[in-house]
Amino acid sequence: MRGYRKQKKHRIALLTVIFALIVFCIIAATMAIVWGIGFVLVQTGLWTLSGRGSGSLPFVLLIFALASIGVGTILAVTLGRLPFRPLGRLLYGLQQLTDGNYSARLPEEKRFGRELSRRFNLLAEELQNTEMLRSDFVNSFSHEFKTPIVSIQGFAQLLNRGGLSEKQTREYLEIIEEESRRLAAMATNVLNYSKIENQKILTGISRFNLSEQIRTCILLLEKKWSRKELELSLEFQEYEVAANEEMLKQVWINLLDNAVKFTPEKGKIEVSIQKDDRGLLVRVGNSGPEISPEEQKRIFQKFYQSDSSHAKEGTGLGLTIARRITELHGGTIAVESGEGRTVFTVRLPQPVSTL
Repeated sequence: MRGYRKQKKHRIALLTVIFALIVFCIIAATMAIVWGIGFVLVQTGLWTLSGRGSGSLPFVLLIFALASIGVGTILAVTLGRLPFRPLGRLLYGLQQLTDGNYSARLPEEKRFGRELSRRFNLLAEELQNTEMLRSDFVNSFSHEFKTPIVSIQGFAQLLNRGGLSEKQTREYLEIIEEESRRLAAMATNVLNYSKIENQKILTGISRFNLSEQIRTCILLLEKKWSRKELELSLEFQEYEVAANEEMLKQVWINLLDNAVKFTPEKGKIEVSIQKDDRGLLVRVGNSGPEISPEEQKRIFQKFYQSDSSHAKEGTGLGLTIARRITELHGGTIAVESGEGRTVFTVRLPQPVSTL
C-alpha cells in the first residue's frame, strides 16, 4: 500500500510539473514572439517610438497586451491540446467499455499519454477476457446444471410409471442419488467461491492434524477412485498446522477430485507432504493427459475449463477456489505437467509441528 501511495504521489507531482512547464512555455513563447515582432518593427523603422499617438507609451503597452493575449490564446489552444488529447481518447474509450464494447483499444502514442493508453488497453483486455470466460461459464454451467436435472426428471418419471423390476428400481434410484449429489456439488462450488472471492482476512483459524485431514478427503472420494481401480501412493508423516480447517478441506477435495477425474483407469495418484524451512509442501500428482504450457497459465482463472475438461463434469471454479483459499493462508499453488504426469503443489508458509 505504501508503494502504491508513493507511486501515486510521484505521478501527481510529474503531472504538475508537466502542466507548469506547458504554462511556462506558453508565457515565454508569447513574450518572445510579441517582443521579437516589436523589436523588428522598431529596427526596420516601420514603427517609431515617440511621446505621442501610436508611439506613446500607453498605446505601445496596449498593443503589446492585445498581441500577447492573441498569441497566448493561439499557443494555449495549440499546446494545451497535447496533454488533454489522451484524456479525451480515454473518456471515449471508457464510454466504449461502459457500452459493453470490450474490444475498444487506444493507440499507444510515442510521447503524451503512452502510459495512460497502455494501462487502459490492459484493463480492456482483462475485461474482454473476463467477459469471454463469463460467457463460456454461463453456457457451460447452464448445460452442466441442465444435464443432471433432466436425468433426475427422466428417471423419476420412469419410477412413477411403475412396472419396473426391483433391480431396475434400485439402479434408477442410485442414478437419481448420484445426479443429485453432482448438482449439489456444483451449487456448493459457486456459493463457496462467492463467499471467498472478496475476502481479505482469514478467520476461523484452529490447530488440527493436516495429514489426517488429507486422508479423510481421500476416503471421501473412495467410491470414485475405486471405480477406476486407481493406485494411490501416500508419503507423509503426521503434521499439525494452524489454519481454517473447512477452507483447507475444500483445497484437498478439489485437487484430489481433479486428479481422480483426469487419471485414466488403473492409473496412479500420488500425495505427499514435505516440511522445509519455509513451511509445508503438499503435492497431489496423477498420471494421465498432460496440461499444455498455455493451459497452465490460465488453469487457475475463474470459469476456465480446458478443452478436455468440457467432457468431464465440473464448473471451472474448483482450482480457482483452491488458489484463493491458499492465498488467504499466505501460501501459493502451482502446477507442473510433463512426461505423462501432472503435479499440483501447495505451499503453506507457516510454523509446522510434527506429531
